[in-house]
Amino acid sequence: MAGRPHLAAAEALIGRPGSRQAIPTPAAVLDLDALEANLARMAGRARAAGLDLRPHAKSHKSSWVAKRQLEAGAVGICCAKLAEAEALAAAGIDTILVTSPIAGAANAERAARLARDLADFRIVVDHVDGVGELAAAGAPIQVLIDVDVGLGRTGVAGPDHAADVARAILRHPDLRLLGVQGYGGHWQHMAGADARAGAVADGMARLTNAIAAVREVGGTVEVVTGGGTGTFEADAAQGVLTEVQPGSYAFMDREYRDALGADPDGAFRQALFVAATVISANHPQWVTVDAGLKALSTDGPLPVPATPGFETAAFRFFGDEHGLLMRPQAHAAHRGDRIDLVPGHIDPTIDRHEVLWLVRGDVLEAIIPVEGRGASQ
Repeated sequence: MAGRPHLAAAEALIGRPGSRQAIPTPAAVLDLDALEANLARMAGRARAAGLDLRPHAKSHKSSWVAKRQLEAGAVGICCAKLAEAEALAAAGIDTILVTSPIAGAANAERAARLARDLADFRIVVDHVDGVGELAAAGAPIQVLIDVDVGLGRTGVAGPDHAADVARAILRHPDLRLLGVQGYGGHWQHMAGADARAGAVADGMARLTNAIAAVREVGGTVEVVTGGGTGTFEADAAQGVLTEVQPGSYAFMDREYRDALGADPDGAFRQALFVAATVISANHPQWVTVDAGLKALSTDGPLPVPATPGFETAAFRFFGDEHGLLMRPQAHAAHRGDRIDLVPGHIDPTIDRHEVLWLVRGDVLEAIIPVEGRGASQ
């Protein structure tokens, strides 16, 4: 924890009874009992469905969590960007799929370095020019064709486009075509299992058509990867995917809780909280906590308190460093109170924190780095 005196001092808290309440705030606090239950539950669901599990690290950005996922049965890890993959690779993760296409020779060379250094590196591509850039990087690289299943963000636009990209890959001996990717990010937070199932069915029809086109031109499709926390049940029911990429299940957040409700896809425990402290209680209607825009994501729903007695207290942002928490009617709020907040959206919330504070019960067990923080290049 060089250069961070408060972190170095906090290491003395590790293992002490009650040390959770002494963690300096705001802090990203990870409940190990909940995390372990979530990892085991998703691994069990994947095994029961006959699907490989490749969790997405864009949610947690941590090699420590990735290693726990691999120990629980995952076949590898997903990363959204090359920098995220580079950060986790440097920390010992050697089975990585980069799920976003890249552009430019410099980025292709970075991908080639990862391919040389890791035991199993793979990356998606959605354009013939991207194929050419990867081929010119001078290293054997495993690739998957990214297919647009309705989101419109990345991916080949249809079967003909998929066939063109497959032909381009097959012309280059250094590139090995593994299969396809189809991720419907816009399905993940749809309210209602039936609505998600209908959307997934439409998207998997698009993916199936792309797979047929790739095979028709001689391409191999061993891996069909995609899916997420919110659509696991529907993904498994369609029988198209061979591999799933859920990420938020490990930590969870309010956005998923609101959308999934009591559906089986939402039966994961809240494991990550942003701990805050009431630093001013002078106002008669609200108190001010030390967690604001720098500690919590602003997209998605607002954070909600999880601390007993404060669950119904409304939170809103009160500036970069502060949050406003309405005084609960049936519970007194005082300066120095500790409040655990459930983030609205977990991925960008974790990106605001350099470490995770691992707790079991009321005991701080470890402080671990978030290596992928800010790794958006």
